[in-house]
Amino acid sequence: MIRQQKYNIVRLGVIGSGRIAMRFAPEVKYVSGTNLEGVFNPRIDSARKYAEQFELKFFTDDLNSFFEKVDAVYIASPHNTHYEYIRKSLEQGKHVLCEKPLVLRASQAEELYQLAKDRGLVLLEAIKTAYAPGFLKLLAIAKSGRIGKIRDVEASFTKLVSGQYRELAPEENGGSVTELASYPLLAIVKLLGTEYKDIRFETFVDSNNIDLYTKIYLNYENAVSTAKVGLGVKSEGQLLISGTQGYIYVEAPWWKTQYFEVRHENSEHNEKFFSKFAGDGLRYELSDFISMIYGHENKGFKLTPKESIVISKIIEFFLQREETMTMKY
Repeated sequence: MIRQQKYNIVRLGVIGSGRIAMRFAPEVKYVSGTNLEGVFNPRIDSARKYAEQFELKFFTDDLNSFFEKVDAVYIASPHNTHYEYIRKSLEQGKHVLCEKPLVLRASQAEELYQLAKDRGLVLLEAIKTAYAPGFLKLLAIAKSGRIGKIRDVEASFTKLVSGQYRELAPEENGGSVTELASYPLLAIVKLLGTEYKDIRFETFVDSNNIDLYTKIYLNYENAVSTAKVGLGVKSEGQLLISGTQGYIYVEAPWWKTQYFEVRHENSEHNEKFFSKFAGDGLRYELSDFISMIYGHENKGFKLTPKESIVISKIIEFFLQREETMTMKY
């Protein structure tokens, strides 16, 4: 049982002050029960600018000082720093909401979720789509039998990136899979489950071995699926769920899930659904995070530890792929 906290307002701190942290700060004001107190960054000038921009109480490059002033942590640092920051936060008794990908190895994910459980703390991966109202409605309808048995899921997320960005840096574990695959893999795992039978990758890489476009094929006992991600190739960002009695089309950007259609052989039976996706959507994951801290464990179904671990496992498989599975871009 997650323990009830003695404080009324969760004092929240941010680790990292880059682009996603910039989008996160304005979202906090829409979530009750918490306040964004301060920021940690080993680059103190970046921390100072962030604190000044969002009028925070403190900024620091000292992690121990940071932990003394917060009850919970939002980690928005580069991918390859997540494991250490999560572990240190949990060891200091802090609840953790961490940006995707949670970690780059399944064994690390398993270790951290167990540590959180042992300490009575909340650890939640921040794949914002998992907590969005429209996506939750989509899952309910897809699993209701409206389109029969689901036999195929195709999910795509691409964006064009060029220049000196973290997404393309080998030392930052950059690439389309580490940067974007969490989203389409989320849809596949939520719809088809975690027990896939086999996995295959097809990918284009640049001269630094950074994948610029990748297809991930996951086969199940009675279904197939494809996750398509890219930083150097642009494609339609849609989600298509095919069933034995119809299909569901979610228009781009599907990961915000604002509009989708249930389509049948007889078009007269088609249905349209609309949902609001407020702001950058980070308020939804934060709201669940705070609610779970207060003891509402049932919120955890939106992205379970097992699902999060499987997504980490797939990303790990890709990072360990053989050269024969790649093509030069």
